[in-house]
Amino acid sequence: MKLEIMDKIVALMTAAFGFVAALAWNGAISQLMEDWLGTGGDQTLGLIIYAVIVTAVAVIAIVLISRVYGKIKAKEEAKEKK
Repeated sequence: MKLEIMDKIVALMTAAFGFVAALAWNGAISQLMEDWLGTGGDQTLGLIIYAVIVTAVAVIAIVLISRVYGKIKAKEEAKEKK
């Protein structure tokens, strides 16, 4: 039961980080399209850098969460075998 709850929490956290990264890219791409169409300002480079940083942080967080979950899952499975 505890492992199932952890599985759901990890899935939700991963989805949340992915959603935040997607929102960052949405803003950057929208601004890029505005610049391309000639209606944008000077924010494009800043938004792209922001999106890259948010994506990197999200990927690192997802990897760390997955590693911790893998260790917890291995410990729980070892307990069940005993």
